[in-house]
Amino acid sequence: YFNVVDDYHGVKINDPYVWLEDPDSDETKAFVEEQNKLTMPFLEQCAVRPQFHQRLTELYDYPKYSCPYKRGNRYFYFHNQGLQNQDALYVQDSLDGPATVFFDPNTLSEDGTVALKMGRLSEECEYFAYGLSSSGSDWVTVHFLKADDLMKLPDVLDRVKFSCLAWTHDARGVFYNCYPRQDGKADGETHTGTQTYTNTYICYLLYTVQNSV
Repeated sequence: YFNVVDDYHGVKINDPYVWLEDPDSDETKAFVEEQNKLTMPFLEQCAVRPQFHQRLTELYDYPKYSCPYKRGNRYFYFHNQGLQNQDALYVQDSLDGPATVFFDPNTLSEDGTVALKMGRLSEECEYFAYGLSSSGSDWVTVHFLKADDLMKLPDVLDRVKFSCLAWTHDARGVFYNCYPRQDGKADGETHTGTQTYTNTYICYLLYTVQNSV
């Protein structure tokens, strides 16, 4: 198992670390633990580490803006005041009008580890589809809310990874990528088995959403 040799068009490549591709195996966990035993004491005793932290904090502490875009009759843009963990999405009725917070992912967790990985407003600004991930995971859960009163809708999409979101023109459905369910693994686990499957394109029709409002 540890002496795997891959054959790429006749060229044989040794892969002695293929076992590290399973992040949940006892061997991988032991390897990571031993690496941390070597690394962490060195980093903790590094005399210049506080100086780097202070200087990088100073360099990142400035307001950041994205380019505004229009959905329906309103304008949206992302803004970070300086050292916020996540950029917040702002909305304004006109380009020179006052802006208010439309969606702030910083309020979703105390430590700022819940991130907005994707977000898409329908063309006429009826709905907002947004994908959240936790602790840097690539796995995303997509939620929906009404754009006019920010009411959260019950629809949820899971097993989403490396995807975009695309609304139909009439806002009755959204296209996205997801992986098939894998027996014995919960959504969001650090499994690698699903990587062997091809992404499935799905049209998710929001008839339940439209009938409930």
